[in-house]
Amino acid sequence: MNVMIGAARKAARALSRDFGEIENLQVSRKGPSDFVSSADIKAENTLFEELSKGRPGYGFVMEERGVVEGTDKTNRWIVDPLDGTTNFLHSIPHFAISIALEREGVLVAGVIYNVVRDELFWAEKGVGAYLNDRRLRVAGRKDMRDGLFACGTPWHGKPGHDKALSEIERVIDKSAGIRRMGAASLDLAYVAAGRFDGFWERNLGVWDIAAGAVLVREAGGTVNEIDGDDFMKTGAVVAANPQLIGPLTQTVRGS
Repeated sequence: MNVMIGAARKAARALSRDFGEIENLQVSRKGPSDFVSSADIKAENTLFEELSKGRPGYGFVMEERGVVEGTDKTNRWIVDPLDGTTNFLHSIPHFAISIALEREGVLVAGVIYNVVRDELFWAEKGVGAYLNDRRLRVAGRKDMRDGLFACGTPWHGKPGHDKALSEIERVIDKSAGIRRMGAASLDLAYVAAGRFDGFWERNLGVWDIAAGAVLVREAGGTVNEIDGDDFMKTGAVVAANPQLIGPLTQTVRGS
């Protein structure tokens, strides 16, 4: 955990500086996009270097460089250096660094760092989930009508818009509201913290889900694949407390 947190904080320093510069580039379309790509890659390089130094031989799954095989075949890091890239691009202070550790195919630890708010969400299997030093528990609401839920929607060029809109319409009809925040890792962290009562999204990468899944589970929540498969393979995830996971899943499915 110390290795993960240290790597996240070091990468965050550069991201924070870059975020402070992004408003100066809003005058052109190409400028900000190129700048964000550079910030993303720079953060990933820092994370790769720090995690490799702390645990030599571990493998990686990273958003930018993909799969990196390690000499240690039982451990691998799953890393998103900048989740919420579009928010970052538009100077919206809602983005995060996400790091998970998978051991022998099981997610055992996760760190999600909200850079701007200096909120460090972390969890370890069997140890619990925390926001900085405060223990986290999922919200205790039992009725969908009282719940506030988060979701993600496909962006330009991605399939599934009609399905996503149908799912949103069904959940809106049965809930207190929906938020679309633009950073799946933070949505899952917010479920763990009780800020959201549940979250769902399809077509995510493993780097979007892995750390948040550890957090939700260690905070007493449930994380499943929407249609019953393996969310680490399909990228379709639904998370909530044990009382709402069934109703939310059924509502999203339309069953």
